[in-house]
Amino acid sequence: MLLLLLSLLLLLPLAVLLWRPRSWDARLVRLQHRVAWGALCWAAAWQQKRLAQSTLHAGQSQQQALRRCLHGAQGPRCTLRGSTDISTFRNHLPLTKASQAQEEESGGQPLPPTSNRYHGEASLQATLLGLAALNKAYPEVLAPGGTARVTASSPWPHPLPWPWHALGQVSPTGTKDPRVLLLEALRSPGLRALEAGTAAELLDVFLDLEAHGEELAEAIAAGNPGAPLPRRAAELREALEQGTRGLALRLWPKLQVVVTLDAGGQAEAVAALGALWCQGLTFFSPAYAASGGVLGLSLWPEQPHGLYLLPPGAPFIELLPLKEETREEATPTVLLAEAQKGKEYELVLTNHASLTRCRLGDVVQVVGVYNQCPVVKFICRLGQTLSVRGEDTGEDVFSEALGRAVGQWPGAKLLDHGWVESRILDSSEGSAPHYEVFVALKGLRNLSEENRDKLDHCLQETSTRYKYLRFRGSMGPAQVHLVGQGAFRELRVALAACPSAPFPPEMPRVLRHRPLAQCLQRRVVS
Repeated sequence: MLLLLLSLLLLLPLAVLLWRPRSWDARLVRLQHRVAWGALCWAAAWQQKRLAQSTLHAGQSQQQALRRCLHGAQGPRCTLRGSTDISTFRNHLPLTKASQAQEEESGGQPLPPTSNRYHGEASLQATLLGLAALNKAYPEVLAPGGTARVTASSPWPHPLPWPWHALGQVSPTGTKDPRVLLLEALRSPGLRALEAGTAAELLDVFLDLEAHGEELAEAIAAGNPGAPLPRRAAELREALEQGTRGLALRLWPKLQVVVTLDAGGQAEAVAALGALWCQGLTFFSPAYAASGGVLGLSLWPEQPHGLYLLPPGAPFIELLPLKEETREEATPTVLLAEAQKGKEYELVLTNHASLTRCRLGDVVQVVGVYNQCPVVKFICRLGQTLSVRGEDTGEDVFSEALGRAVGQWPGAKLLDHGWVESRILDSSEGSAPHYEVFVALKGLRNLSEENRDKLDHCLQETSTRYKYLRFRGSMGPAQVHLVGQGAFRELRVALAACPSAPFPPEMPRVLRHRPLAQCLQRRVVS
């Protein structure tokens, strides 16, 4: 109903467009922007009020969210409909891991691909409040011509009605071609914000920009016989000649912020962009998202990247306390108002579409509180572990070791990585089981044996269990492979084609299926 009313309000500029004289174009752009901005402010204020009320009474709000989830229950779980007793809910629905939840939901049959957009109040709330927060921190970003999207997917979780695109976008409406989107952004030197679906997608954009800079410059120069565009083509060539670091600010001197949607496996891309192409810029994500929906809201663009409020509405979120060190299940789940500052929890999600108490594997730490709801930061993902001899090397441990090793490779910057047990690729014949590691780098074209050995040494320094097994000879040294540009993009395309692929695509670090691992193996260059 809210979107319907706002859409009717925002159609006023469209009605005027039908009979306008050509000389009115500039006035109509300003009118459309004022109307769209007024509607956004009203809608965001309404959502902010609802958020404040719901977080003040988090327990009651979660009861209502649970009632909505149970109301939509079908099949054997419909017996829970009408009941909002937490104990009854927990007793009837045991905790389920994501892979088990998919099997139960599909009845053993392949699942259809999931939608590439979220729906519901949480996604709309994240978009409206994110836009309002972004404007508060960077007032000129949403001015006409201030923002460009450079990927087919959008970082905003909920699609907004057409007139809202007048707030800042220079991107052609409805365009999905990445090259067209990038060219339009390059033609606009006054941009203040870049948007991309995920950081990994934006990384691909800058790599393509460097690889095909001359072609893009020629396309800009040939796009219009007017003087400004040939001059802009020359500026693009000059900016590329000066190298990678700070390229975004050389191309767009007024640029302030990069907007991407946060999801699992994006940390390397964010770090690489911040250290190289987008040096000096702020990164903002309007939400933390997983395949089950929008889980966290970002209300503070000026704060360190990655702080999210867990709202008490749908989807229904529980927190599973974890033991320190082992990160094993410690006690039954708690509700949002019961979370303790400094503690780590695994997120458990229930929604009406798949009524399963699904352990997402995402571990967060409570760092603050907003009324009665926790503010969290992402720590790691469970299940992203390798274990060839029972050592259980987790994603966070491995990433720390890899970061140390790359820091000892002169001139190298890590762009992406993946790892696999040697048995998956049948690469342990005649040798002890080991890890196969695939890395994408900037600034290093070949890996020496000395560089490869450094990762194994760093793993031993980081994990005592790994060091013990290496000392005994039960495990062989980690084998490191450098892959060419585009290898991880090919992997993401393969992942997106899988049944029930999540959106945004969470980048797995541990590859457990041979076809996916072979996507990287085929692209090894060193």
